[in-house]
Amino acid sequence: MIDLKLLRDDPDRVRASQRARGEDEGVVDAVLAAEEKQRSSLTAYEQLRAEQKAMGKQVAQAQGDEKQALLARTKEIAAQVKANQAAADEAATELATLTRSIGNVIEDGVPVGGEDDYVVLEEVGTPRDFAAEGFEPKDHLTLAEGLGALDMERGAKVSGSRFYFLKGVGARLEMAMLNLAMQRAIEAGFVPMITPTLVKSEVMAGAGFIDHHADEVYRLEADDLYLTGTSEVALAGYHADEIIDLSKGPVRYAGQSTCYRREAGSYGKDTRGIIRVHQFNKIEMFVYCRPEEAAEEHQRLLAWEREMLELMELPYRVIDTAAGDLGGPAARKFDCEAWVPTQGRHRELTSTSNCTTFQARRLKTRYRVEGGGTGVAATLNGTLATTRWLVAILENHQKADGSVVVPEALRPFIGLDVLTPV
Repeated sequence: MIDLKLLRDDPDRVRASQRARGEDEGVVDAVLAAEEKQRSSLTAYEQLRAEQKAMGKQVAQAQGDEKQALLARTKEIAAQVKANQAAADEAATELATLTRSIGNVIEDGVPVGGEDDYVVLEEVGTPRDFAAEGFEPKDHLTLAEGLGALDMERGAKVSGSRFYFLKGVGARLEMAMLNLAMQRAIEAGFVPMITPTLVKSEVMAGAGFIDHHADEVYRLEADDLYLTGTSEVALAGYHADEIIDLSKGPVRYAGQSTCYRREAGSYGKDTRGIIRVHQFNKIEMFVYCRPEEAAEEHQRLLAWEREMLELMELPYRVIDTAAGDLGGPAARKFDCEAWVPTQGRHRELTSTSNCTTFQARRLKTRYRVEGGGTGVAATLNGTLATTRWLVAILENHQKADGSVVVPEALRPFIGLDVLTPV
């Protein structure tokens, strides 16, 4: 959740953030009203409780009519105490609900608008001219099936639409990519983690994944557990209710997990192949740091993502995501989008988000402040490799005969220089 002190001290900044996201700015005033209601109810409650205690002593010493009058007043006060306690509890519930409806306050410079209002920061590499090479590129599904690397038909037979089997060189290529990504993360100082893919509701909510998009996640009702769409969720919960040591700098984890997404609302979109599926694998970077270090750390995560994409020898661009396309926890998000030849456009392969103190505040993750006391940590995340990358690798490195050249960095991991049709 956002910092209530920030909302009190600078409500216009929060209103501006809400407007940029395309969300209701009136919730800011509603939060302030609920907080005032809670404060006034608690003040009245405490005053009446003090009076109630004082009258208890008076009743013990009084006699006759005076005692009866005091008892009547005591009864009135008890009812008022109960009413003010109920009002304070109601206001607290309303305050919590309203506060959770506000997305993280965006950073200065984030583009205003929705999904199509991103700003391109840089383009890297030049897409291949297949016409000049004398052949029409095949899409990733045609290539993968020719290589014996992917079976969508049996995936649908076993599990339904948007499921698949990676097999043969397809499975080997993904494992090679994930292993390279984890190796790079370890070299950069990340602690490797294999995370749970089922988490408690309080962790899912704390990470900010069910405020507005509960229909996009899988839930096991009998156990009140959620299947995660990224290891970010489990890693955000890893230090919940803890005070962590950030005296030596950011704490960095690289989580490997299978991820699950319902893809609600995506009916008819990207139904061919593995661009938009219900299950995939991913290496996710996750960082805890001091809030003042977060913006710089965000740039580091982006740099590590870019290094991986360049090792995959892919043309790509970096975009600054518009406020209306940010998830609730993110104050800023950079995406790297690789060129997909058969679609003639860039498609997202990585995202890195600075969530500032939004998640840690909910999950009560703090750090020791020099000179005593604690502060709320900042959290960040970023994709280092995921199944969707196979789409761009296959299409950008294909040859006219349907074979695919393996990026040089992956060859030691897969043991092949070229993937050849079966």
